[in-house]
Amino acid sequence: MSPGAKGWLAAALALAAAWASFRYLSIDLGQLFNAESGRQLAQYAARFFPPETSADYLRQIARGAVETLAVSALGTLLAMAAGLALALLASGRFGAPARMAVRLVLNFLRSVPELVWGALMVLAAGLGPFAGTLALGLHTTGVLGRLFAEALENAPPEPAQALAGAGSPAGLAFLYGTLPLVTPQLVSYSLYRWEMNVRMAAVLGFVGAGGLGQMLYYELSLLREARACTVIIAMLALVILIDAASAWLRRRL
Repeated sequence: MSPGAKGWLAAALALAAAWASFRYLSIDLGQLFNAESGRQLAQYAARFFPPETSADYLRQIARGAVETLAVSALGTLLAMAAGLALALLASGRFGAPARMAVRLVLNFLRSVPELVWGALMVLAAGLGPFAGTLALGLHTTGVLGRLFAEALENAPPEPAQALAGAGSPAGLAFLYGTLPLVTPQLVSYSLYRWEMNVRMAAVLGFVGAGGLGQMLYYELSLLREARACTVIIAMLALVILIDAASAWLRRRL
């Protein structure tokens, strides 16, 4: 079969799967795009404007934004430390059994979504930013640990081997021969995950993990759409700011 025919076959299978999914779920897109649905959506969106801009509420927003930023930063830092420690084992530097066992742990940590970790940590540690920090740290440890392990496995072995051949201990050979080669990559991975964790830290508030997400859930629960709009704007501004700062740091590194 020619490459073109394979492409058309794959597209046809994808369309067939999409059609079967709509049929199985009984989804009627016509209900979403009719005039009545559009009118109700417009009325609901209008209740979000103008956003709440009182000085007292803006101070609450600022505290929530700082809390969200702190949760994301601390969760990422904890994951960087734990991920690097586990990556040393997952990269096979301490034998195949340790490599297989730690990779299984990393796969488990990253396969559980942050919201699930958040719900579990709220039960374990109570409501508040501590639960959000633990949830982000656990999931991000699984992600960064796997990425760090692959970076260590793909690092050129010659510098460390040369140092070891000259009589350096294994630990020093790693610190001076391998780690400097992969540090820019590790930092880039960590900054990218921090960007994602800022967004997720805001979402984790919906399960009681503090920050802007918890404020948004509270305001929507009380049908205070104008206040919720202010929270949404603050979340967007925070994400844009962190994205720009992270991109600048990655370019510098």
